[in-house]
Amino acid sequence: MLIPVILSGGIGARLWPVSRQSQPKPFMQLADGESLIQKTFTRLEALGDLAEILVVTNRDHYFQTLDAYQVLPLSQRCGLRFVLEPCGRNTAPAIALAALQVAELYGDSAQLLVLPADHLIARTADFAAAVALARQLAARDYLVTFGLKPQRPDTGFGYIEAGEPFCDCAAPAGLEAAAVSRFAEKPSQHRAEEYLASGRHLWNAGIFCFSAGALLAGLQRYTPDLFDAVSLCWQQTRRDIEPLQLPAPLFSEVPDISIDYALLERADNVAVIRCDLGWDDVGSWDALAAQLPADAQGNRREGAGEVLLHASRNCYVRSEERLVTAVGVENLIIIDTADALLVLDRRHCQDVKVLVDQLKRQGHPCYHNHRTVHRPWGTYTVLEQGERFKIKRIVVKPAASLSLQMHYHRCEHWVVVSGTARIINGDKEMLLCTNESTYIPAGHRHRLENPGRVPLVMIEVQSGEYLEEDDIVRFDDVYQRVGNTIYESC
Repeated sequence: MLIPVILSGGIGARLWPVSRQSQPKPFMQLADGESLIQKTFTRLEALGDLAEILVVTNRDHYFQTLDAYQVLPLSQRCGLRFVLEPCGRNTAPAIALAALQVAELYGDSAQLLVLPADHLIARTADFAAAVALARQLAARDYLVTFGLKPQRPDTGFGYIEAGEPFCDCAAPAGLEAAAVSRFAEKPSQHRAEEYLASGRHLWNAGIFCFSAGALLAGLQRYTPDLFDAVSLCWQQTRRDIEPLQLPAPLFSEVPDISIDYALLERADNVAVIRCDLGWDDVGSWDALAAQLPADAQGNRREGAGEVLLHASRNCYVRSEERLVTAVGVENLIIIDTADALLVLDRRHCQDVKVLVDQLKRQGHPCYHNHRTVHRPWGTYTVLEQGERFKIKRIVVKPAASLSLQMHYHRCEHWVVVSGTARIINGDKEMLLCTNESTYIPAGHRHRLENPGRVPLVMIEVQSGEYLEEDDIVRFDDVYQRVGNTIYESC
C-alpha cells in the first residue's frame, strides 16, 4: 500500500508579503486560481487509486487545508487524514510521526510517499513513473530520495551527488536509480557551477519514498534520541479524536532537525531517482515570476489590481487591489497587498527573509496576518480601525456558523449586505435579510449563522475599550474550539 504524506509546515518567508504565518505559501493562489497545496493534491491523480492521503501540518492550518481539498474531484474518492503539530519541528519529526501512523494502520511494509505541499511539478506522467521506480527500491528497504536534473547553477537548493547506477531494477526511459554518494548544502555560486558541470549532482527535491518500517528502523539506529522523543509523543496522542492532535508539551521537546541530517546523510541504504519532472519549489519571487509569460520588454504582471509600466524592463509586478505604476525602472519586483508593499531588486530575492525575521522580532502584525483572515466558517477583512473602533467585512460560508460567544469589552453592530443571517442575540433569535441590522451589547451571548445556500456578507462595526481577537468567550462551537487550546487561534 502507498500512502502519500503531504508536509505543509513552513511559511515561505521569501514570498512575503503574500505568504504569512497565518496564510503561508501552500495556500498562495497562482495565476490559474489554484493554490500550491491544491496542485500537490491534484498531481496524486496520476498515481491511480489511493486509499487515503495523510497531511502533517500546523494545527492552525487544518481548516484551510480541509477547504482546499474538499473542492477537488480527488476528495470524492480518497480519504484525508491529519496529524496536527502544535509548533514546527522540521521534517524529521513530521515524517517520523507519519510513519508511526501508517505503520499502526497498515503495517511496517506500507510505503510512504513524502511530498512538500508547496512545489510545482509540470510533468505528472513522469512523476508517476518516478514514483513507481522508487517503490521498487522501497520494497527492498531502501530510503529513496528524488534528485532533479539541475537546470541552472542555483544557490538556493541543496544538492545530491549520485553514485553508481543500480543495474538490477527496471528503470523507464529518462529515469535512473543510483546509490547516493553524499548530500551537499546550498552552495556558493562557484560551487553550484561546478555541480552543474559535473553531471553527477542533482537538486534535492525533498521528495522521499520508503516503507514505514525502514524509516523507523533507520531513525532508531542513527537518531535514537529523536526516535524516542517522537515515540513518546505518539504514545500520548489520543486516537479517538479526529484529527489527531499532538500533545504540545511533549512535541515542543522533540529535536528540531531535518530528515536529511537525522537519517539520510548517515544511512547506508539511501538511493536516489535521477529524474526531470519540470520541478520548481517556487521559493522566491523570481522563481514565481518565471511561471508567467513575459511581454516584449520582459515584464510580467499578476493579480486583480491594474498595472501600468512605461520605459521599464524585466520587472515583475503583482498587485492584489490597487493600481500600481512604474516608470523607467529595470529588474524590479513589486508586490502590493492591502497592507504591505515590497519593492525588491531581483538580485536580492533570497534576502526577503531578512525583512521577515525583523518583522517577527518586532511582533509586527504583517508577519502573522493579512487584513483578510481565514476562519473555519469563512473570512473577515479589517476595513478600517482606529481609537475604540474597528470595521470588518464578514463572509460566512453556506450552512456555516460562528460559535455561541460573548465579548467583555466591546459592542458590535451587524448589517447584512447580502444573504440571510440567523442570529442569536441574548435571549432573542431572529432572521435578518439584506439591509437589516442588529446591535450586540457587551456581555450578551450571541451567534451568527448562515442558513442559506449562498455566502452571507455582513459589515460589523466594533466599538469599545479593547478590540483584540482574544476578547472572546465561547460557550458552544461546531468546530470544537470550546475548551480546546488547539483551536484558540482559529
